[in-house]
Amino acid sequence: MSITVNRSGLLTSIQDLGRYGFQKYGVIVSGAMDMNSLRIANLLVGNEEGEGALEITLMGPSLSVEEDTLMAITGADMAPEIDGERVPLWRPVYVKKGSVIDFKACRSGCRAYMAFTGGFTVKEVMNSKSTYLRGEMGGHEGRALKAGDTLRFNPMSKKAARLMQQLKSSGSPGSFTAASWYVNSEAFVPMKKNPIIRVMRGGEFDRFAESSQTRLFEQEFHITPKSDRMGYRIEGPTLQLEEPFELLSEAVANGTIQVPNDGNPIILLADRQTTGGYPKIAQVVTVDLPVMAQLKPGEKVRFKEVTLEEAERLYLEQEQQMEQLKVGIGLNTNSLK
Repeated sequence: MSITVNRSGLLTSIQDLGRYGFQKYGVIVSGAMDMNSLRIANLLVGNEEGEGALEITLMGPSLSVEEDTLMAITGADMAPEIDGERVPLWRPVYVKKGSVIDFKACRSGCRAYMAFTGGFTVKEVMNSKSTYLRGEMGGHEGRALKAGDTLRFNPMSKKAARLMQQLKSSGSPGSFTAASWYVNSEAFVPMKKNPIIRVMRGGEFDRFAESSQTRLFEQEFHITPKSDRMGYRIEGPTLQLEEPFELLSEAVANGTIQVPNDGNPIILLADRQTTGGYPKIAQVVTVDLPVMAQLKPGEKVRFKEVTLEEAERLYLEQEQQMEQLKVGIGLNTNSLK
């Protein structure tokens, strides 16, 4: 099975859950910006949740389906259509051979995720299929997709084959058949305007002026056009240290909020560097990273302080929801009408 790229969209690349274990060598993690959407897209088509899928940013591609296949689209709503008919999100969809999948501009969110049953046959680099664009490694030839590319899939699992056959046998006259059941996306990736992002205090929080500490939690910031997969640059009230000091470069994480000398924070994300030398005022909690990933340049955000214990509780609750979702998808697969 395979697909052919007719139009690439603004930025479409293959991503999985990241390239772990190599940061000590200076190799970045990369991976999906919105991991929840990628995980769920894979689960919906019978893949392992960390399988490689397409990450589609702001404006999507046009793809030709060369063989019957099973796919799912999660994350941002880019008004996808199959042969001119709107296709629903957050559910498995059987697509017939010869169909064309088209995406439009974003209606909500910033990044959509498209998984195909079996996953892509691209070679893993350091145990990951993720594309690191700056390093030209991983994914499809180490780059974003372009018109004329052909992507092939691995064989589908027995569970996926059963699900596709159930959808196929419904006898839909159109180019595709979508399952009647779907995932409640709000439980995993709430698409809200001007969201409140929960953060913990960073390692150098106490070195910032008291007025800057207050501004971080009481005032609004907006995402600038200079933002990308490496990090979101945000502007608003400037944040200043109480007094200058020298900071050695230290390890950084997904969601670390650094403050350069100009006082405008940078939220480090999937393609972040392995170490950073700017003071760290805060750290975005894991459960809110998908919310951050779905914000577009120009949108606004506020921050709310939580404790480490609260961040851990939120994470465990979300993972419990994900486990329940896996069970629910399995039950729906077996009882699909």
